[in-house]
Parts: sequence; C-alpha cells; structure tokens
Amino acid sequence: MPVECREKIVDEPKPGAIAGALLAHYDTHARNLSWRVSPSDRRAGVRPDPYRVWLSEVMLQQTTVAAVTGYFERFTSRWPNVEALAAAPDADVLAAWAGLGYYARARNLIACARAIATDHQGRFPDTEAGLRALPGIGDYTAAAVAAIAFDRPSAVVDANVERVTARLFAIETPLPAARIQIRACVSDITPAARPGDFAQAMMDLGATICTPRSPSCLLCPLAQHCAARGAGIAESLPVKPPKKARPQRIGTAWWIEQDGRVLLIQRPGSGILGGMRALPDDGWSARSDGNAQPPVTGQWQRIDAAVAHVFTHFSLGLALALYRGPQIDKVAIENLNGAVWWPVEEIAEAGLPTLFAKAAAIAIQHR
Repeated sequence: MPVECREKIVDEPKPGAIAGALLAHYDTHARNLSWRVSPSDRRAGVRPDPYRVWLSEVMLQQTTVAAVTGYFERFTSRWPNVEALAAAPDADVLAAWAGLGYYARARNLIACARAIATDHQGRFPDTEAGLRALPGIGDYTAAAVAAIAFDRPSAVVDANVERVTARLFAIETPLPAARIQIRACVSDITPAARPGDFAQAMMDLGATICTPRSPSCLLCPLAQHCAARGAGIAESLPVKPPKKARPQRIGTAWWIEQDGRVLLIQRPGSGILGGMRALPDDGWSARSDGNAQPPVTGQWQRIDAAVAHVFTHFSLGLALALYRGPQIDKVAIENLNGAVWWPVEEIAEAGLPTLFAKAAAIAIQHR
C-alpha cells in the first residue's frame, strides 16, 4: 500500500481482508435500489444496464436516494434507454427533471445521451477514459459507471466512500486536501474481482452504518480494521473546513395572468436554472440583486410573501408581484425569451423548478 495509507495504521490489514469482509456483508445487507442489480442476481449472471447506472449516478450527485428514486423510475419508464433519451425534446427532459435541482445536470444528461447515440451507436464506453471523454461526465461518474456497469477496478469515491475511507485509515488531513490520499487508499483496497459490488458496498456502508453522526461501529463489518475507531476519533472524521457564509440576494418574480393563463418564459440555456420554464423575473443572480423592474408596464400588486431558496453559492429571497391590468398584447411580450401562455390549472405540468413552483403556488392563492 502507498505510504499515505500505510503510515496511518500500526497493524496494517491486508486489502483483501477489507474487501472480503465488506463484500460478505454486502451480500446479505445490500440496499434494494431501483437502479441496482442485487448481489444474488449478479451471481446468476445478470449484468447491470450502463444506461441505468449512468442515469442514477448523475441524479444522485448532491441528492439523496429518497429524492432520486421517484425521478429515476419516471425517467426510465418514459425513456427506457439512452437512444430514447437522446431523441427527447430538451423541454420535456428539463420539465421531467424539475424539482430535482442542480439543473446543469439535466442539460449535461441530454448532451451526453446524444453523444452516445450519435458517436457510439448507443453503447457506453467501457473504460474510465472513454467515459470521461463524454459531455458532462467527470472523474467520479466515469469511475462509478466503469466499476458498476463494466466491473473495471476503478476507485469510486463519493461522499459516503470519502467518509468511510477517512475513518478506516484515520486520515486527519482536512478536506479537500485529503482527497488525493483518500482516493489512493480506495484504489488500494478495491479488489480486482467484483469491483462494482465493492463500490456499492462502500456507498451502502457510509449511508447506513458509517454515518456522519453517531456511526454504528458495533455493526460495522470493517470495525476491526478501522484505525479511527481504534483511536476513538471516528466521529470527528473526515475533517471538514468551516463553511463559508452564503451571500443573500433578493429578486422579484412577476405573475401575469389573463383569461386563465399565466405568462411563462424560458430561461437562457446557460446559467442558473438554464433552459427551464419559469416566471419572468428581474434579473437576480448569484452576484447581484434583481433590478425590481417589471417586464411590462401596468398595474402591479406586490404580495406580502416571499420564497426563500438556497442555491449552492447563495441564498435568494424572491418577492412576488401580480399584474392587474390592462390587457397585454403580443407586442409587449415579444422580447421575452420563449414566452408562452400556460393554463393555470395545468401549472403542475409546466415543469417549473422548485423556486418558481413555490412562487406560482403563492400567486394562485392571491389571484
């Protein structure tokens, strides 16, 4: 094992002992997930579908299993393979993604599906290098798909695996600097046989036993190998840097309703909530507040309610104003990108991102 791992352990366990203990536990306690092939099915010769593995890994980035499950099932029911997803209109995919957050993932999903369908005859590359060359696939996703779908001995490191490994080897270097060492350790203990199951077993261990708070060390199949447990410091690892305060931004969304239809626009393809249908707003961003200027002149009623929403790098307080007249003609809105009059009764089908879905709900209460 490399120095980075070896120097942390007095009685160094063999990598094979770690993998063997964890895989034995996984064979009995693996989570039943919609996108996963169970250990018993794997032994019976069932192979994971690379499309389902890839789709689940993209959805699970910074999102919980509980939040992803329903989306995954709806996506795979509507688009059962990568060719079907590649042929889907952007607006349909973005609408189906609405509420899952981190919308750049959806745009990358579309681009990647089309690259696979067009340039790879609908087949996923079976190596990390080949997968990394696809749009929107980074190191983690490439490693996960390579290991789980193709049994490549790749070092798969998500947040759960990061935590398990930091504790297993008592890595006290703070994140993110520790990630090079963590990845080296994961690479060392990943077995040549069943690397996909091993990766999923590590994820399960972090999700169910080696949890951020109050890890269940007495239930852990790797307890006897864990240096942090032996030192009594398991719960303090991994060491994380202090969180930076998010800047607070303010903006306004505009509800324009006429004849039972509300005006929606399409946000620019890049940037926050890119390509999504939304209510018109006043140009707020991560760097600045909105300008409070409505998209059309007329009578406006400001609602005494606001939507609080947290993005990765900032928080937003979104106020809401309702248009009260006069009637708007087509010329007044022709400069609004993708403007469409949407039936209010069908607003749930518009695929609004969570921020604007909350704003719409408030507006409907005050119509």
